[in-house]
Amino acid sequence: MDIIKAVIAEDDFRVAHIHEKFLDAFHEIKVIGKALNATETMKILKEKQPDLLLLDIYMPDRIGTDLLADIRQLCPHIDIMIITAAADKAFLEKALRYGVDHYFIKPVTMEHFQRVIEDYLKNRRILQSNTGINQALADRLFRRGFLQNATKETVLPKGIDELTLEKVKSVLQSDEGLSAEQVGHLIGTSRTTARRYLEYLISVGECKAESVYGLVGRPERKYYKIPL
Repeated sequence: MDIIKAVIAEDDFRVAHIHEKFLDAFHEIKVIGKALNATETMKILKEKQPDLLLLDIYMPDRIGTDLLADIRQLCPHIDIMIITAAADKAFLEKALRYGVDHYFIKPVTMEHFQRVIEDYLKNRRILQSNTGINQALADRLFRRGFLQNATKETVLPKGIDELTLEKVKSVLQSDEGLSAEQVGHLIGTSRTTARRYLEYLISVGECKAESVYGLVGRPERKYYKIPL
């Protein structure tokens, strides 16, 4: 995955430094700028066209949510996460309308931040590794409320049970591909059953497949685990 260029807009330089340290824990993300106010934020966005913006709401020259329309016009494809002490419903509703990816309310714990960023990165990998879409992929990328709180049993499609799915996940490796026949042998199922589970994992971005050519015959489809 390409490096994600991030900008932090936060009027307290000490807090901005903490957020930068949070992001430094992810090798896929590089902080390329920090802004202390709205004017600096728009200037950096225009000059550097980043992929991700961590945006505070209470800035000295302008309210962060009032920037959202301008940001979307200047950087239509940017991902935005708001980090703020504001627990105002109007701010939250505006963030939702402008497609903000997440709304953190300070104080933000490292654990919460890490979970959100890991999920964000996983979604980006899903988009990059899938050329087509299905309902499972759409549900994953557009999930809200009821989908986030749903149990695995209600989300899994017909023909996929949780126990077998976990067995398939446990034998997959990111560096050494396995065929459907090999996976079936390892978990004690048929090749056809193993393939069904592997193709499901591809659809939700947890697995990828490559065609491996041997010396003779048709290419073999190998499955690899996508690292989280």
